[in-house]
Amino acid sequence: MLLVRPHIKTEWAGFTIVEATVQALRLMYEVPGPPDWFVILSGADYPIKTARQILDDLGSNLYDAYIEYEPITYETYKDDLKPNMLWLKNSYKRYCTKSFSFHFSKKYFAQLNIEICLEHALLTKPFLPFSKKLACFSGSQWFCANKKAAKYIIDFHSKRNALTFYYSKLRYTDESYFQTVLANASHLKLQNNRRRYIDWSSGGPHPKTLLMEDLPNLLASSAHFARKFDIDIDSNILDELDKIAS
Repeated sequence: MLLVRPHIKTEWAGFTIVEATVQALRLMYEVPGPPDWFVILSGADYPIKTARQILDDLGSNLYDAYIEYEPITYETYKDDLKPNMLWLKNSYKRYCTKSFSFHFSKKYFAQLNIEICLEHALLTKPFLPFSKKLACFSGSQWFCANKKAAKYIIDFHSKRNALTFYYSKLRYTDESYFQTVLANASHLKLQNNRRRYIDWSSGGPHPKTLLMEDLPNLLASSAHFARKFDIDIDSNILDELDKIAS
């Protein structure tokens, strides 16, 4: 087992997650005999295929990365017809708008706070790193990629370019930084598929905790991993998956 040292103290939605991920990739790929593939996992993920099935699947295709990525544009942001409009709107607000805060305080009056948010692409252009040659993308932070893509991420990040500097000041960057880096790399072949089974049918900000009742759907899925599981709620489904994926 390899550990990043010195460790990086991460915080939810912070750029430290991106930094820690890149440091882990350096640890794996800047040594002799690096792995062919890497997979981003959390403690709530679990394999639903055998290791051999996963490796055979990855090796039998010509893709460099399996990652969810959607273009984030002002035109999409203003389109109210798409079913996933709320997520696209949130992504545009997070990565493609520019806010200015002004604070005024007078001796005999309460403090006055004013915030101005620029939304139109023509107004935000001077403040953002995006252009016709470098588009903004967003998607799930869970993805897998091969050695070629890993080395490109490491090299891109080490240059500390305008894109990296811009994202270092934002929140929720793990849902856009890697997507933007990889989707703008013309030499890489991506499949818009994270190979992760996630059930959002329960609504709300978090996916459904998977139970025994979900086992048939998991087995029928082409995904390699599933999330989320909770051993305190249902450990039986993990026991069944262990039997199948062993």
